[in-house]
Amino acid sequence: MDYHTLLIYTVVAFFYVISPGPAVFLALYNGASRGLKAVMVSALGNIIGLFLLSFLSISGLSAILMASSTLFMGVKIVGAAYLIYLGINQLRATGKSSTRDNTKIEGSERGLFSYFKEGLIVAATNPKPILFFAALFPQFLDMTQPIPLQFILMTGIFMLFSLLSLTLYGYLAQQAKTLVRHSNIGKWFQRLSGGLFIAMGISLFQVKNAS
Repeated sequence: MDYHTLLIYTVVAFFYVISPGPAVFLALYNGASRGLKAVMVSALGNIIGLFLLSFLSISGLSAILMASSTLFMGVKIVGAAYLIYLGINQLRATGKSSTRDNTKIEGSERGLFSYFKEGLIVAATNPKPILFFAALFPQFLDMTQPIPLQFILMTGIFMLFSLLSLTLYGYLAQQAKTLVRHSNIGKWFQRLSGGLFIAMGISLFQVKNAS
């Protein structure tokens, strides 16, 4: 891969990563209500999920996924159901918030692995990165050069952008969390986040494969 192609890929990956999506909104929610540690653990799970998707793209399995509308629909259903599940949990937590600290939600004392798993599932079942690695990623590969080295470089760039982007979104949300501590704002934030998770889950059904 020449430097010109790598530069184009880097620009495309950057803007693809920073565009709003389920992972970004999850980082915003975790940053505002659960802290930066939860954001970073979830972001780690997210980039591991991205690595798996990239590996599937290189191995050719993603081509099978994209060619099969049934399999692609199955992935969409899982991803949509999980986002809707997260949204319902936020809506249910609105009425159960502690009057002592309205930024705490039920289950906020859970272990860090649950945040990792949450980020991993959101990444692995999100059609947005699936489409990127299945349809766009292969376009930048130089078949005359060693594929493993290109895979490591390109995937590493995408994962780095994702980690930095999600951490930054989470940090900014954490800095603004003083607004959420107000009782009414805190409740409305949870309602809004729950509604957006559900809306994003429903919107996944509008995503089509590249076949």
